[in-house]
Amino acid sequence: MTTSDKILDLIEQFRMEGKSFCIATILRTADSTSARPGAKAVIAVDGDLYGYVGGGCVTGAVRRGALEALKDNFPKMIRIKPKDDVVSMFDTDGVQLHKSSCPSGGTIEVFLEPMQSPRTTLICGASPIAQALLPLAKGLGHRVIVAATPEDHEKMPGASIYLDEFETDDLHLTSNDAAIVMTQGKQDRKALYAVLTSNAGYKGMVCSRRKLKNLKEALVAENIDIETGFGDLHAPAGLNIGAIGPEEIAMAVMCEILAHHRQFAVLGEEISV
Repeated sequence: MTTSDKILDLIEQFRMEGKSFCIATILRTADSTSARPGAKAVIAVDGDLYGYVGGGCVTGAVRRGALEALKDNFPKMIRIKPKDDVVSMFDTDGVQLHKSSCPSGGTIEVFLEPMQSPRTTLICGASPIAQALLPLAKGLGHRVIVAATPEDHEKMPGASIYLDEFETDDLHLTSNDAAIVMTQGKQDRKALYAVLTSNAGYKGMVCSRRKLKNLKEALVAENIDIETGFGDLHAPAGLNIGAIGPEEIAMAVMCEILAHHRQFAVLGEEISV
């Protein structure tokens, strides 16, 4: 297997695992360089570089540029030139410059393409509303994880990961992710506890206000510390769009997740189901 094949396989692996990374591709070289146009490397968020784009002087600059591109989430080109030829941060055509101490004295232009991990949506349950939400989240590019009893997995086709229990510790959810309870009477308490204790930015539950009150009392009685988590919970979940039926309610929930992510100020009451 060639280095190029390995890089393509690694890109697919990182994508399947939901990881962020940056692809570095050599566009043009001048004078003496060890790598040639078309050579690729993948740079992980921790700075590890996989592939070959040149010697140590080049890889250091590519690594720094890639991490900057990941931070800014914007593709860019960098030009690596002998240090004696670099007198400013940018070349005359506006391309960002990096110094190289390599004795070969070559120049390399590299295109850096950040690939951010998709947002994750954790759906707890396999209710009709959950079934309607899954394709909506997938259609928007979300990585969908389903937590439901094993016999309910087949009701939720197309998820990236299936969990038999409501455990979120190993999912490494972040503020960009969403976790929603849609159990509707099937292990509600376990699912709600898992969502409340997760690190998801959006936390919601499709339920009535009466059910929410009862669940809150039960969970707080078991663990008083969980009470603060209810302040971040969207429940009943979903924007007030007059939704009727599972498909429309799922749409209302998806809109609320997007609004939360975009940090839009959305007016109106939430829906009850």
